[in-house]
Amino acid sequence: MSKIGSSRPTPRAGVLNISAYTPGKTTANYSGPVYKLSSNETPLGASKHALDAYRANAVLEHYPDPSALALREAIADVHGLNSSRLVIGNGSDELLSLLAYGYLGDGDEAIYSEHGFLVYPIAIEATGATPVIARETNLHANVDNILQAVTPRTKIVFLANPNNPTGTYLPFDEVKRLHTELPSSVLLVLDAAYAEYVRKNDYESGIELVANNENVVMTRTFSKIYGLANLRLGWIYAPEHIVDVLHRIRGPFNVSGAAQAAGVAAIKDRGFIENAVAFNSKWLPWLEKELTDLGLEVTPSVGNFLLMHFPDIDGKRAIDADQFLLDRGYVLRLVGNYGFPNSLRASLGKEKVNRGLVDAIREFLEQSV
Repeated sequence: MSKIGSSRPTPRAGVLNISAYTPGKTTANYSGPVYKLSSNETPLGASKHALDAYRANAVLEHYPDPSALALREAIADVHGLNSSRLVIGNGSDELLSLLAYGYLGDGDEAIYSEHGFLVYPIAIEATGATPVIARETNLHANVDNILQAVTPRTKIVFLANPNNPTGTYLPFDEVKRLHTELPSSVLLVLDAAYAEYVRKNDYESGIELVANNENVVMTRTFSKIYGLANLRLGWIYAPEHIVDVLHRIRGPFNVSGAAQAAGVAAIKDRGFIENAVAFNSKWLPWLEKELTDLGLEVTPSVGNFLLMHFPDIDGKRAIDADQFLLDRGYVLRLVGNYGFPNSLRASLGKEKVNRGLVDAIREFLEQSV
């Protein structure tokens, strides 16, 4: 019997055009202590209660609760939500992809801002849809540019608020204006991964918009302030008709039982969160001032990280600084794939690490080329 077609399976058209997500480096070729500041992880670890719950629920032979009921109820209790409108995911990344799978297809378009999270175009292109970039203004998402990008083919607008890697945010009045002027058939996705860190009077994570509308969802994560990044745990608050769609296409046991238990304990430990917010509120402005005093341009951030911009001088560019810092055990994130070829992003560390990072960058900037 003759063989027909290719000599091996071929992926769907367009799949090989997707640029795979490149995570931050995890280590450095350095003999001393290595400080990973490349992935916006908390320097404070996880709540002791979350760690205890994880260990107590490390039962490997049984499937987890497919509905994640205890975790949904704990989230609902803390945030004053209806637990039936929550879906738990294997990190918020899974939920973002499920939204794309549920609402995009060939010929559709989805919009995200110029320096937005790179998971968005991956999720969009994986469905056969076309990603559309809306230009930003001063590294802030621009509502008018997003609205101008809307066409009859637009099905989703992804908005990271606050945004990564810039750390900037849109005031809630602007988010509401965006929603008001979007067609009701377009789904507005508010990715609020860093919401717990924000202490601005004009910021809202999106709960109010989701509660009162049929075309808005909000995603959140346990990877950042809660310190559960290794467990891959996220959640979405959505209208019931969207919850129904997500349940139809998600995996039946997509979140482990140990992760669910850790999530319950973590979200209930409000003292841990208050301490984490206080720590961030102290050291983030300190680090921004120190870096600015060194002569770097630093984008003001409301997250737990800073984007610093290096001078366009041979030997003083971001790639040079990156290697200099790696050689001293500081692992930062090059962000050329986000449109910043001469910048580094640094997660906040503990006091010793923050001070050491500033000293190392000072040494780099003061050395002769």
